[in-house]
Amino acid sequence: MKKKVAVLAVNPVNGIGLFEYLESFFENGISFKTFAVADTVDIKTNSGILIKTDSTVSELKGHEDDYDAVVFACGDAMPVFGDNADKKYNRDMMDVMKAFDEKGGIIAGHCAVALVFNRANIASGRKIALHPYVKGLNIIKDCIPTDEPYCVDGNIYTAQTEKTLHLLMPELLKALK
Repeated sequence: MKKKVAVLAVNPVNGIGLFEYLESFFENGISFKTFAVADTVDIKTNSGILIKTDSTVSELKGHEDDYDAVVFACGDAMPVFGDNADKKYNRDMMDVMKAFDEKGGIIAGHCAVALVFNRANIASGRKIALHPYVKGLNIIKDCIPTDEPYCVDGNIYTAQTEKTLHLLMPELLKALK
């Protein structure tokens, strides 16, 4: 039985990464629903394209058992995440990530996802494909950073950037089928 995926999209989201996830899931018959990590379902890509998600992350919180996997689509919101970490939607995102990890659900992401995993306290002792910029900052303390373009460690699936996401997708799709 194919699994159901919750796709988290920050505002603004990297459209290349988000659409790679969505198109791959659609083309492989994997059910998904999009959730904005924002106060509203209306978000934009980092190039300004307006997107209406299915729901918000706050509405996903408490319903994690309805999904087998959560995918984090990174974006330009991440450089200012520290300034907005106390926003309800970001706190809810952390709680959702923790809930998926606690139940052993698949958790996937790319780019700055290590920052989210670190903040949600789910990266400890796990191999994570770090974005070269994030690795250079030396701010991710709990994970085992790799220079690999993608990495799978248990239930955690990561790619360095949207440019290496296509290498991770076959592994993720195999786990979701």
